[in-house]
Amino acid sequence: MSNPDTTVTLPRPDVIVLDIEGTTSSTWFVHDTLYPYSRERFGTWLREHGDNPDVARARTQIIEEGGLGAHVNVDTLVEQLEEWLDNDEKRTPLKTLQGLIWADGFHRGDLTSHFFPDSIPAIRRWHEEGIDLKIFSSGSVNAQTSWFGNSPEGDLLPMFSGHFDTENAGPKKLSSSYAAIRDVIGVPADGLLFFSDLVEELDGARTDGWGTVGVSREGDQYHDRGVGDHPRISSFDQVVWG
Repeated sequence: MSNPDTTVTLPRPDVIVLDIEGTTSSTWFVHDTLYPYSRERFGTWLREHGDNPDVARARTQIIEEGGLGAHVNVDTLVEQLEEWLDNDEKRTPLKTLQGLIWADGFHRGDLTSHFFPDSIPAIRRWHEEGIDLKIFSSGSVNAQTSWFGNSPEGDLLPMFSGHFDTENAGPKKLSSSYAAIRDVIGVPADGLLFFSDLVEELDGARTDGWGTVGVSREGDQYHDRGVGDHPRISSFDQVVWG
């Protein structure tokens, strides 16, 4: 494991895939700002947006994954969502509804996304270097596009060419999800570099042959768990190409 206060020299990748929470942005912002915002609106969205195909699909998935009856009422659906939220479970229907609610909040101007100070400069630098940038997050693609489209420095989406979530790729801790992403991208695994703060996700990517970097930021939610034997940084500024 590398010292988080030193530079980490890596082969220049063809593609960088970034996690969001704990990597580019604080998990505490998500838990303290975004989670409560969505919690307050679950019931309204299920009641008033039932004709939205994404909401209808999420409703069906809540019933199936929660083992609920087909004729369950909205209050029971909300209780299941809140249970998953309280347990920080990365359930696809939960993430789908959160993504829709947050997108609306960003559009209304209620929300602005958070980034660590080194994140946006690194994203801009890598884009200017011609590295293909993509996102893999447990947050839905809808949430990702809202997040990067409403940063403190404006719309960052033009710098990204792809977005992956648990619905279009699979669970983030499984190597099969990284294999699926690799197949879509069409680049050999040794040309892919994944950044995350969670060792289980890094292990999944490495099992498929990807390069990995563990992001360990002082004070963030999973800092004390470490990143195993993956190259370790506390700032994107520490990454150099060799």
